[in-house]
Amino acid sequence: MDVKAERVNPYRGDTRCKTEQVRDMFDSIAPAYDFMNRMMTLGIDKLWRRKAVRMLSRMPHADILDVATGTGDLALLLARSLRPDTVTGIDLSDGMLEVARRKAVEAQPQGHTRLDFLRADCLDLPMAEGSFDIVTAAYGVRNFEHLLEGYREMYRVLRPGGTLCVIELSTPTSPLVKPFYKFYTRHVIPLAGRLVSRDVRAYSYLPESIAAVPQGDAMLSLMREAGFTSASFRPLTFGVCTIYLARK
Repeated sequence: MDVKAERVNPYRGDTRCKTEQVRDMFDSIAPAYDFMNRMMTLGIDKLWRRKAVRMLSRMPHADILDVATGTGDLALLLARSLRPDTVTGIDLSDGMLEVARRKAVEAQPQGHTRLDFLRADCLDLPMAEGSFDIVTAAYGVRNFEHLLEGYREMYRVLRPGGTLCVIELSTPTSPLVKPFYKFYTRHVIPLAGRLVSRDVRAYSYLPESIAAVPQGDAMLSLMREAGFTSASFRPLTFGVCTIYLARK
C-alpha cells in the first residue's frame, strides 16, 4: 500500500531516510516539545490521552509497550492510572527520552510498576514475540518511515488477544471546523514554532504529516493488512484527533 505519510519528510531536500530526519528533528525540538504540545492543542491533548487510557482499562494490561513515547506523557499516565507490572517506552530520539526519564524521576512513585525508557526503532523492535498485552502509540505513527512495517512489528510483540491503541492527529471533515483548522495548523502553529523552537521546519512538517497520514477507514485497512482484527476508530474534538483500537 502506498502511504502518503511515508513521502512527507521533516526536512525538504535532505537525502537521508525519513527515520534519521525524524530522529534529528525531535532531538532538536525536545526542550520545547511539551510546551508546544500544550499550546498547540490548548491542553486538550491531555484529555485525549486520558480517554484512551480509560478505554484500555477494560483490557488485560499487565505489560504495556508505548511506541514513539516521546517525552513519556502517555507512558507515565498508563503507569499511574492502570498500575501494570511493566510499562516500556521506546523512541528514536535521545533528546526526547532524556526529558521522559527526568519526568519519571520527578513523578510520584508508580507503585509496583516497572517503568523503562529505551532508545529503539519502532520498525525493528528489540522485544520478543508476544511480550505485551497492550501496545500504544500517541501522535507518532505519522512519523514512521514505513507505517505497515511498524504495525506488523507492533502486531508481532503483542500477545494473542492483545490490544493496539493508536492516538493520532487527524483532519476534521466538518465544513464549519475545517477552515479554522487549516488556518491554525498552516499559519499559527508554524509561526509559534519559529518563535519557541530553534527548528524552523519542524512545525511546518506537523500539518503536512497530519494531512498525509491515513485516516479513518484507510487507517483501519492498514491495521487489518498487518494482521489486526476488530479494528475501530473514534474521532474526538470535531475530528482533530482520532483513537484507533485493534486486537491481535
